[in-house]
Amino acid sequence: MCDGTPAINKAFVAVGGTPMVARVLQALREVPEVARITVVAPSPVLDDPALALADDRRSAGDKIAESLERGLERSDPNAMLLMVTSDAPLLSPRSLCGFVRALGAVSADLVYGIAERTAHERIYPGAPHTWARMREGVYCGSAVFGVRPRVMPALRRFLDDLATARKSPLRLARTFGWDVVLRFAFGALSIRTAEERASAILGHPVRALVVEPDLAFNVDRKTDRALAERYLSQ
Repeated sequence: MCDGTPAINKAFVAVGGTPMVARVLQALREVPEVARITVVAPSPVLDDPALALADDRRSAGDKIAESLERGLERSDPNAMLLMVTSDAPLLSPRSLCGFVRALGAVSADLVYGIAERTAHERIYPGAPHTWARMREGVYCGSAVFGVRPRVMPALRRFLDDLATARKSPLRLARTFGWDVVLRFAFGALSIRTAEERASAILGHPVRALVVEPDLAFNVDRKTDRALAERYLSQ
């Protein structure tokens, strides 16, 4: 809900009186390394004023992979591009700059930002997340990714396979390998091993980067929105 009226897309839900997607775009505009911003959104909202800071607007697809491909169309297939989800109203230009600069030092085709639990809860106590216990610590996903467009054909096949297997633990285990599943279940899976298995599945190098907590705070529920507004007011 945005200003008391239903929002056609979660990105347009207002936090602190401003649609989340507008907050994300404003932060991106303050990152010197970001030269051009492309927004992928449902067709009915492409002319919404909240997208005013975007250079290019493209209609979303029926599936995540299709939307990603539309956003990456006409891009250099070998260039490392930044992707940011629209439900992260607390992300800061400083943290985005740090992630972008870290991408420049990583040799990978797909990079996923992860946040460490202790650091996150120190700043955002009580914020709910799906946490994963790894050998190095406990982490959650974030709103930021790095991707070279050349990985998209393999990534699309993987996402399609994952969607098919998501209701079958056996098929999921076969996809990732029993050794990885068992190590993860007991908190013994290392980030490096997870990267290596993901790289083997995609046929492209995959890496994880630890990011600042504000890049991992997302809004999925009304309670998340209330928390975000509280933190913004502080």
